[in-house]
Amino acid sequence: MTKPPEYVQATQEDLDELLALAKPTFPAPQYELLRQVLATFVFVMQALQNAKTSLTRFRKRLFGASTESKHKLLQPGAHSDEKPAAAEGPGSAEASAPEGEVSPAAVTPPAKPEPKKGHGRNGAAKYGDAPVIALAVPDLKSGDPCPACPTGRVYDAPPKTVVKVVGQPPMRATIYQRQHLRCRLCDATFTAPLPEGTCAAKYDPSCASLLALLRYGSGLPFYRIEGLQASLHVPLPDATQWDLVVQAVPAPRAVFGELIRQAGQGDLLHCDDTRAKILSLIVARNQLEAAGLAPEAKAINTSGIVAVLAQGQHVALYFTGHPHAGQNLSDILAQRDPALAPPMQMSDALACNFVSEFATIIGKCLTHGRRQIVDVIAHFPQPCRYVIEILAKVYANDAHCREEKLSSEQRLLTHQTHSAPPLRELKDWINDQFTKRLVEPNSGLGKALNYLLKHWDGLTLFLRQAGAPLDNNLCERALKRAILHRKNSLFYKTPKGAEVSDIYMSLIHTCQLCRVNPFAYLQALHGHAQEVLAQAAWWLPWNYREQLANAE
Repeated sequence: MTKPPEYVQATQEDLDELLALAKPTFPAPQYELLRQVLATFVFVMQALQNAKTSLTRFRKRLFGASTESKHKLLQPGAHSDEKPAAAEGPGSAEASAPEGEVSPAAVTPPAKPEPKKGHGRNGAAKYGDAPVIALAVPDLKSGDPCPACPTGRVYDAPPKTVVKVVGQPPMRATIYQRQHLRCRLCDATFTAPLPEGTCAAKYDPSCASLLALLRYGSGLPFYRIEGLQASLHVPLPDATQWDLVVQAVPAPRAVFGELIRQAGQGDLLHCDDTRAKILSLIVARNQLEAAGLAPEAKAINTSGIVAVLAQGQHVALYFTGHPHAGQNLSDILAQRDPALAPPMQMSDALACNFVSEFATIIGKCLTHGRRQIVDVIAHFPQPCRYVIEILAKVYANDAHCREEKLSSEQRLLTHQTHSAPPLRELKDWINDQFTKRLVEPNSGLGKALNYLLKHWDGLTLFLRQAGAPLDNNLCERALKRAILHRKNSLFYKTPKGAEVSDIYMSLIHTCQLCRVNPFAYLQALHGHAQEVLAQAAWWLPWNYREQLANAE
């Protein structure tokens, strides 16, 4: 068996020197052939790198990345299955930095992180909405003589708390057999009344609240709920479930509109898109294309927008349809008070995420920039290690600010003091890689570094603007709810179904961001629908309890 050749590491300068030496000695046709062979070889190896990177990215999308943590990425042997490509050009993994530069090879391997401490068992305080039942000692009260000794007396001490959790079906049915009396003379009838507080309708408003929470909060399709209820001998057809949540949607829709208005006044807005399917829109698009007409829009997205208000509340909004996140953000900012300063906007670098009609202070997601590096670390381990180590310092500084609960201004000063110097070194190092031709611009590493340079101002907004986040992870987490729904249900049939989903999903996730019980909140909206329709601003997740107290 023929032994495979050894991989050769060479920069573009090395190849240029080789060609310069060969030019005087080779005839013109042979020299031109050599030049083309080397150029083809470099092109093929770069294409192979890009193909491997694309396959790695596809594998992550298909199966999910287990982690992108620094320790996992930089541990010895993490990428031993990847062989370095030969003649990678200026982007070679072994390209060394000139003397005086920050050398990637000099970066020390990361220490193994200490295991995180657990929070232990959940105490009684974690069960915030659980009823508390006080139990007294039988035949004994504070001040009574002690039954265990002849002279002592007992007094109140801290109670012994025990938490009991019981299981129950999502929906329970109660059958009331109401006594029915009839006069045999005048034919008058008398029926026993329902217990006080019992809903006159067959389905209590709490059914719609729980169905919305299961469907749009946990991604459980109606047909699965139907099967679960059937197995518990409480039948609840999927069509009935849809009718219940749609009939109860007017009050949540009013609050959804108010949340849009509130989000428009926010200091910071995160936004991003994920793909979605609405069958009726797809059919309409296909019909237009079959008729030779161009549809106005092809893509169908679910836009996630998370607004951080001046008082600290978080508002999560979802919009499903043809518009991208930037168009939906424009609709939100159209309701902004003109007297307010431009808000900060955080997203990735896609052009469809930005608005042109309204001024915003643009920040771009540092995690997306880091991921560009992570995708090519198998081919360029040392340069990528250096970049990841620098970004790790930035995230460590931000974690310190959170642990110390620093204000926005204190956090800004911390980053300017401790994060700005390493980032300046990183930017200078990246510029040197291009100016000194140590990196091929079209290589995987070159494209990743160019992404950082191209979007540097947005990626480092946190060095200039108080309160600017490092990344768009808040919105990425919010979009996981829409992705969970898509994985379980695959598509919407009509825009109306998508609208109902967006409304409930927005309210549920806003409740969770504000640490409010979404089931109790939806019950309050459904139980006071007329009041909510009259004044939705009084029934937001962070102030609705005041209205409940007034109603009582």
